[in-house]
Amino acid sequence: MTAIAARLPRTFAVSPRAEAIALRLLAGAVLLGLWEGLVTWLSPYYVTRPSGVVRHFWEVVSNRATPMTQLSGTFWFDVQTTVVAVFEGLAIGVAAGVVVGLAMGRLRDVEWALKYYIGALFAMPTIAILPLMTLWFGYTNTARLWIIILGAFLPVALNVYDGVRKLPVTYLEVARTYHARWWNVWFGIALPASLPYLLAGLRLAAGRALVAAVVAEYLLAIKGLGFFIRSDTQSLHENQAMVAVVMLALIGVGINAAIDLATTRFLPWYRREGR
Repeated sequence: MTAIAARLPRTFAVSPRAEAIALRLLAGAVLLGLWEGLVTWLSPYYVTRPSGVVRHFWEVVSNRATPMTQLSGTFWFDVQTTVVAVFEGLAIGVAAGVVVGLAMGRLRDVEWALKYYIGALFAMPTIAILPLMTLWFGYTNTARLWIIILGAFLPVALNVYDGVRKLPVTYLEVARTYHARWWNVWFGIALPASLPYLLAGLRLAAGRALVAAVVAEYLLAIKGLGFFIRSDTQSLHENQAMVAVVMLALIGVGINAAIDLATTRFLPWYRREGR
């Protein structure tokens, strides 16, 4: 029996990671195929489709001169402008959100004063606040920066607040026993304990910051990918505009991948549920 079993060919085994990648690629291919087929069937001349995006992709990413280049600027300049604005706003918004979230979680008076206002602003669409920003700062890059800061600040503040409020009581009792200073409790106990909540807020903040930047550029007509998309769609260059949309998706995926990499590198003990 052993000799017979030894001569049997080994079955082909696929690792779970390879299976997940294959499933994602298959789902993407199916969606692209449906998009191409439906547009070809229903509206082949007026709606962009994957084949058109691929045909104009190199033209856009190579900064080739187009009739709209003088108005909207080169593609990579717009990418750089949007990415720099997003990271500047994220840095300021996340830092402020951490401090305010810690204060709301540890100080009852601050919680009573700010919690419901921050929650109301978080529920409000970002585009509704943009007209106020234009009144205060004009149609400038400053208005874009502040709307990005607000979009990043709100989810971080609320998530850090939730994490601090769920801090185990035993941690605080030990801190009191050793007469820990308030800054040791805030930044040495409360903040590390709320890191899973902070990471969740950071993911939300990254998405909201990117959306805020594009909306501001689109409506304020300032340099960036949002204005690139607006200029090309208004001139009926839908395929070129879709290349910018794809780039925005890649930027979002890149930010999330960087968060995952930083989590694995600096927080090896942290694992999300379901993994």
